[in-house]
Amino acid sequence: MVREALYGPIPNPVRDSLVAAHHLPASRVVSGLTAVLRQTDAANLQRVRAIIRRYGYPGKTLVGSPTNEAAFYVLQHAPSQAPHLPLIRRAAAQGELPFRLYAMMLDRHRMESQQVQEYGTQAQGYTTTDPATGRPAQQAFIWPIRDPAQVNARRRRAGFELTVEQNAQRLGIKYQVLTLTQVHRLPGYASH
Repeated sequence: MVREALYGPIPNPVRDSLVAAHHLPASRVVSGLTAVLRQTDAANLQRVRAIIRRYGYPGKTLVGSPTNEAAFYVLQHAPSQAPHLPLIRRAAAQGELPFRLYAMMLDRHRMESQQVQEYGTQAQGYTTTDPATGRPAQQAFIWPIRDPAQVNARRRRAGFELTVEQNAQRLGIKYQVLTLTQVHRLPGYASH
């Protein structure tokens, strides 16, 4: 809910409610919601790790569907996906979790590792200067994809309903094929 409020469209009633509940002044909405998101993510991650230590991945057999996806989303937004990838891969291979979720985590891990992604699920944003106004402007792009001509076939096999182009549009991004070299040359983009 906090993530949706922070990154979702404006106006947003959830965002407005959270801003009011946390008494955030207009000048601190983004930084305040970001702090709330980090606290929430950290608490959720601690709880999910405790559940995994005790029961293993809480998959479809243990908790049913769609509850089997809840722990995935917590792990997907952890500071690093690398420690969780083998667990999520096994859960997907055993049918405890949809394969498309493993594909999303793999893509996020590859993006964070500055490697091309497989399924085109991840986008990256950066700040540049709007030439018309001289003010900071947010830009976003779909992270580079291995063999982009075949990505939609891989997406279908993985269980995604949207093409990479449709997914980009859903995110409000004009899709363009980029290489890692091109990304590192984008004005205002600073790699991790």
